[in-house]
Amino acid sequence: MEISNGMPATELAGVRWRKSARSNPSGNCVELAELPGGAVGMRNSRHPGGPVLVYSPGEMADFIARTKRGDFDDLA
Repeated sequence: MEISNGMPATELAGVRWRKSARSNPSGNCVELAELPGGAVGMRNSRHPGGPVLVYSPGEMADFIARTKRGDFDDLA
Protein backbone atom coordinates (compact mmCIF):
# COMPACT_ATOMS: atom_id res chain seq x y z
CA MET A 1 0.00 0.00 0.00
CA GLU A 2 1.32 3.43 -0.92
CA ILE A 3 0.73 5.94 1.86
CA SER A 4 0.58 9.62 0.97
CA ASN A 5 -0.58 12.94 2.38
CA GLY A 6 -4.25 13.61 1.78
CA MET A 7 -5.27 10.02 1.19
CA PRO A 8 -8.62 8.98 2.71
CA ALA A 9 -8.28 7.51 6.20
CA THR A 10 -10.57 4.67 5.12
CA GLU A 11 -7.74 3.37 2.90
CA LEU A 12 -5.54 2.77 5.95
CA ALA A 13 -7.06 -0.53 7.02
CA GLY A 14 -5.70 -2.09 10.18
CA VAL A 15 -4.23 1.02 11.81
CA ARG A 16 -5.24 1.93 15.36
CA TRP A 17 -6.33 5.53 15.72
CA ARG A 18 -6.01 7.16 19.12
CA LYS A 19 -6.60 10.55 20.66
CA SER A 20 -5.45 12.30 23.80
CA ALA A 21 -7.00 11.33 27.10
CA ARG A 22 -7.45 15.10 27.55
CA SER A 23 -9.69 15.30 24.51
CA ASN A 24 -12.99 17.04 25.14
CA PRO A 25 -16.30 15.12 25.00
CA SER A 26 -17.54 17.00 21.92
CA GLY A 27 -14.99 15.17 19.79
CA ASN A 28 -13.10 18.21 18.50
CA CYS A 29 -9.67 16.67 18.34
CA VAL A 30 -7.07 15.07 16.16
CA GLU A 31 -6.33 11.37 16.15
CA LEU A 32 -2.95 9.80 15.50
CA ALA A 33 -1.99 6.38 14.21
CA GLU A 34 1.33 4.63 13.73
CA LEU A 35 1.66 3.74 10.06
CA PRO A 36 3.78 1.08 8.37
CA GLY A 37 7.42 2.12 8.25
CA GLY A 38 7.17 4.23 11.40
CA ALA A 39 5.34 7.20 9.90
CA VAL A 40 2.50 8.83 11.84
CA GLY A 41 -0.91 9.61 10.38
CA MET A 42 -3.10 12.43 11.68
CA ARG A 43 -6.82 12.86 11.02
CA ASN A 44 -9.72 14.98 12.22
CA SER A 45 -11.88 12.99 14.66
CA ARG A 46 -15.01 14.67 13.29
CA HIS A 47 -14.23 13.34 9.81
CA PRO A 48 -12.72 9.88 10.40
CA GLY A 49 -12.88 8.95 6.72
CA GLY A 50 -11.39 12.25 5.59
CA PRO A 51 -7.86 13.07 4.51
CA VAL A 52 -4.82 11.99 6.49
CA LEU A 53 -1.71 14.07 7.04
CA VAL A 54 1.37 11.83 7.04
CA TYR A 55 4.53 12.70 8.97
CA SER A 56 7.87 10.95 9.17
CA PRO A 57 9.19 9.91 12.59
CA GLY A 58 11.71 12.78 12.43
CA GLU A 59 9.03 15.35 11.63
CA MET A 60 6.91 14.17 14.57
CA ALA A 61 9.89 14.19 16.94
CA ASP A 62 10.73 17.74 15.88
CA PHE A 63 7.13 18.89 16.30
CA ILE A 64 6.87 17.37 19.78
CA ALA A 65 10.21 18.85 20.87
CA ARG A 66 9.27 22.30 19.58
CA THR A 67 5.86 22.08 21.28
CA LYS A 68 7.48 21.19 24.59
CA ARG A 69 9.91 24.10 24.11
CA GLY A 70 6.98 26.50 23.72
CA ASP A 71 7.63 27.44 20.10
CA PHE A 72 3.90 27.45 19.31
CA ASP A 73 2.52 28.99 22.52
CA ASP A 74 1.67 32.21 20.71
CA LEU A 75 -0.82 30.28 18.55
CA ALA A 76 -2.93 29.10 21.49
